[in-house]
Amino acid sequence: MPTQTWSRPRGLDHVVHAVRDLDAAADFYARAGFQVGGRNRHPWGTHNRIIQLPGFFIELLEVAEPEKIVPFAPGQFSFGAFQRDFLKAHEGLSMVLLASTDARADAKLFDEAGIGGFEVFDFEREGAGPNGAPVKVAFSLAFAREGLSPHAGFAVCQHHFPQNFWNPARQVHGNGTVGVGGVVLVADNPADHHIFLSAFTGVRVLHSNSIGVKSVTPHGDIDLMEVPSFRDQFGVVKIMAGQGAELSGLRLEVRDLGHLEAQLSASGIAHHRRVGRVVIAPEAAFGATLIFEQA
Repeated sequence: MPTQTWSRPRGLDHVVHAVRDLDAAADFYARAGFQVGGRNRHPWGTHNRIIQLPGFFIELLEVAEPEKIVPFAPGQFSFGAFQRDFLKAHEGLSMVLLASTDARADAKLFDEAGIGGFEVFDFEREGAGPNGAPVKVAFSLAFAREGLSPHAGFAVCQHHFPQNFWNPARQVHGNGTVGVGGVVLVADNPADHHIFLSAFTGVRVLHSNSIGVKSVTPHGDIDLMEVPSFRDQFGVVKIMAGQGAELSGLRLEVRDLGHLEAQLSASGIAHHRRVGRVVIAPEAAFGATLIFEQA
């Protein structure tokens, strides 16, 4: 069981939305009114396309070159192998990553808390700057693990050249999405994950209520709720793939829900209203539940 080792609270940085057809998923997000970036290639076999929001992004990701995937090894977390294994069962939100100012310090904290045990993963690639010219972007990832939840990935992400990655022009979306509200995990017993969530986020005090457990981070919330609560809140019946907690929903903030609904209807994307929110169910959103709330 993890111990409680505290650090500065960490906010949301991005989620990985693992899909089997990257371009089809990108087309879905574009029809839903998002600005979607071009294809990027990783040397370990995955390709991605990025949807930026202020201080947060959705990483659409497919395993495009499985022969390049590096296997798991002691002390080594294989990002590609995790996504490959996730996609064998289903598409959807596979990993949540929090913002880090020092990935190596966070890795040490995870080790001390009993939720680490992995070396920091450093990588860089070429990106496109605001004027389209090539720029270098580089990241360091420190992974955390919860033995109870093998189907959910957890890590922190340190940006080494944030000025080359974040681009306000790419954060403007036709559907009016202006920010992230949080991510939602579903578990049979949310209380089982309380200590892990505290150690992972660095947030000491979690909020418990009849819906579940909430960690209020500096940038977005992480909610843990049971299957009935997820259904009641979002109108989606969650089918669990196995034990533990699973990443199930992404909460996004929009300027005008009516404008968003018009965009979705014009594009033929199925959606519904639930408790003052607009929800796209996983059947339409490549395994993810997308939850839009009034900013």
